[in-house]
Amino acid sequence: MRVAIVENTKVTHHGQVGVALHEAGARIGLYKPWSDGRLPDMAAYDAMVVFGGEQHARADDSHPYLPELARQMQAAGQAGQAVLGICLGAQLLARGLGAENLIGLTPEFGWVDVALTKAGAADPVLGALPARFPVFQWHSDTFTLPEGAAHLARSDKAAQQAFRAGPKVWGTQFHFEANRAVVADWLRSFPEAVERMAPGWADRHAAEAAGRGAEADRIGLTLARAFVAQI
Repeated sequence: MRVAIVENTKVTHHGQVGVALHEAGARIGLYKPWSDGRLPDMAAYDAMVVFGGEQHARADDSHPYLPELARQMQAAGQAGQAVLGICLGAQLLARGLGAENLIGLTPEFGWVDVALTKAGAADPVLGALPARFPVFQWHSDTFTLPEGAAHLARSDKAAQQAFRAGPKVWGTQFHFEANRAVVADWLRSFPEAVERMAPGWADRHAAEAAGRGAEADRIGLTLARAFVAQI
């Protein structure tokens, strides 16, 4: 399988998604449009994975490639290719599908409980998960559910946690790719940003990682493998 990976920021971890793609022997095309503006020609790929970033989904002035990336995600899904958007990637997918991006309204950080909807429990990817599970969050923005999309998961603070928009198109607001090693590196790399999002969280990190973080690692790899199986 051939998979285009789009990174939206300098420090990007593929985490559990990378593990699942490696297990499947995927051939990866890596794109960093935040640096050079280059996006994939999806005729050369079977799937697209779009990761997160610090910018919001309507930050066209500072990241002028965003409208075209949102369009490409929508077009790839419409063409029957597998598409996965994570955090900013989900927000861009929602944009490409005509939904509204809501900036700064739903801050969440840390391992947060997410609950499946009835549609989520029946979904070919999220249906592999328990009805309620911990998963890592780092975002302030959200979006409205795209017209015709299936609402798959919610949290107490952000209703739009996951959706499916077609047979092979998924967006997740939560960072299921972020295993404990990824989270630890984020804490090392961005201590000031973490403190702004969740004061005192650095002191709680070790205890949370040992408990909820370990369960989230299993959840993330289960979900990643389930997505890769759809490609």
